[in-house]
Amino acid sequence: MKIVKNVVVEGSHKKPIIIDVFYKEEQHPKKIVIFCHGYKGFKDWGAWNLMATTFANKGFFFVKFNFSHNGGTAEQPIDFPDLEAFGHNNYSKELDDLETVIDWITNNSDFKNEIKVDDVSLVGHSRGGGVALLKTNEDLRVKKVITLAGVCDFEKRTATIGDLEQWKKTGVKYILNGRTKQKMPHYYQFYEDFIKNKERLDIQKATRNLKTPHLILHGDYDTSVLINEAENLHKWNQKSEFKIIENANHVFNTCHPWQQENLSKELEKVVELCVNFLK
Repeated sequence: MKIVKNVVVEGSHKKPIIIDVFYKEEQHPKKIVIFCHGYKGFKDWGAWNLMATTFANKGFFFVKFNFSHNGGTAEQPIDFPDLEAFGHNNYSKELDDLETVIDWITNNSDFKNEIKVDDVSLVGHSRGGGVALLKTNEDLRVKKVITLAGVCDFEKRTATIGDLEQWKKTGVKYILNGRTKQKMPHYYQFYEDFIKNKERLDIQKATRNLKTPHLILHGDYDTSVLINEAENLHKWNQKSEFKIIENANHVFNTCHPWQQENLSKELEKVVELCVNFLK
């Protein structure tokens, strides 16, 4: 197993994107799978490294990364040392970051014997699922998309961060991170960017327009993104495949840090369904 961690790639928004790749070094071209983390997430959260290894062992070239403004840094990619960057994040930046990652891997001569440049699939968790759907709809290089506990609507998550007038007046809202106890800022630019790019950020429209195969996986015990969001995605694209992961919460019964040697049985089921869909 070849694992390359924390590759620094220049993003288009003045912050680096930190990338990991996992693959079996065998001079044999493999399907590329790119994983997008969710809100208040990062590439090394919980069981994502173990998940990446599992995909690589199944014969995929697995890429995961930190969005440039997720709050991590090149020196400390885990957790949120750069809250200023976090506050300046928005959906448009995440879409641009994902494009940069696709460009980076498909044009990377270091891996030319290990990748199928014309076979890219996206896997997105939670908010990352919404980003993956939007990017799939606008980028012909993406051949398949998988949403894990994916969101179906960015608008309600943008306008309801609190009182809009107060937010505009103060310029910032704070969300408490229950795990790290940090007060995480959202600057008003987040709302402004959504309004400016509302058409591009319409997940319902993107899902209805999808020409690529779409797999929807969602836990029936998810209290963070309710299962009706998955049902909406399936309703908007009835060609999609929709599987309910029984007894699974929003992170498929894993946590951070994840110190077990194996995936939870729920995340193991998720990976198995993903592998079958992608192959």
